[in-house]
Amino acid sequence: MNMVANTGGAGLRSILVRYGFLIIIAAFFAFFALYTSSFLNGSNLLNIVEGSSILLILALGMTLVVALGGIDLSVGIAFDMGAAFAIVAMKEYELAWYVAVLIGIGGGALVGLLNAFLVVRLAVSPFLATLGTFFIGSSVQRVFTNGGGPISHRRVPTEYRNLAIGDVYGIPSEVIISAVVLIGYYVFLERSIFGKRIHAIGLQQSAAVVAGIKVRSYIAIGFVLAAATCAIGGIIGSANLRMFTPLAGFSYLLDAIAAVFIGASMHPRGRPNVPGTLVGVLFLGMVANGLNLMGLDFNTKDALSGLILVGALAIAVAQRKLR
Repeated sequence: MNMVANTGGAGLRSILVRYGFLIIIAAFFAFFALYTSSFLNGSNLLNIVEGSSILLILALGMTLVVALGGIDLSVGIAFDMGAAFAIVAMKEYELAWYVAVLIGIGGGALVGLLNAFLVVRLAVSPFLATLGTFFIGSSVQRVFTNGGGPISHRRVPTEYRNLAIGDVYGIPSEVIISAVVLIGYYVFLERSIFGKRIHAIGLQQSAAVVAGIKVRSYIAIGFVLAAATCAIGGIIGSANLRMFTPLAGFSYLLDAIAAVFIGASMHPRGRPNVPGTLVGVLFLGMVANGLNLMGLDFNTKDALSGLILVGALAIAVAQRKLR
């Protein structure tokens, strides 16, 4: 009898480890589908995907840094710098929209360079380094905007605006952009030698050094690439609103972290991974959309979102312990 019970317990544990979070996602999906008649509407499902596009871009940047064994609390600053550099380039210097996009990505990369300098050259821990970058970037934005006022550009070129509101054969532009970034990250992190070395550094940095991997260079490249990626999200956000809003990127930070760790909980070894991050982002988008369709007031919706987010992270941690 004990052997049968142990076998049953082991089987249940195996199911929880492998499919625990997928079961939760399916349960939420079924709940929203039953509770709200419009949840399964095709246009609503497309809204979930479209509304998750910017978060996905930031979460992919976060995935890269976490795969290196670090954390990046400044992804929102990189988002903001991408928006600010692009809008100012077009408004103040009347540069072409595609040049402004490149400048915006460069603005985000500057945030990554600061992080890389602090982590690689000064040996500051990624948590403290990126937290310092967050405070520096926040202060710079407030000073530049005289206290935090937005910088609007109502005559933004149509091509730039279409990065957010345009479409190709009915597929929203921001979905296409995020899909391209997703595919690029999948090939880069999951299918390339470079990506394998990134994971090796994250698993055991000292062993990676012994193996001859240039750890410092990879960490620096990782922070710069992650920040430049987040700047793309900022560019899309500014194209949608036709303005730069200081500290707008901060609202994505916790969700980006949550998506990465939710995705890691579904990996056999608990590692950050691109497909898992995609699932985590879509789960968060589904929850936000479902709660909106339920017609909850603002405060109740935020409280429930917070509880679900905390619960999701707790389950992710429990899965890693079971594993």
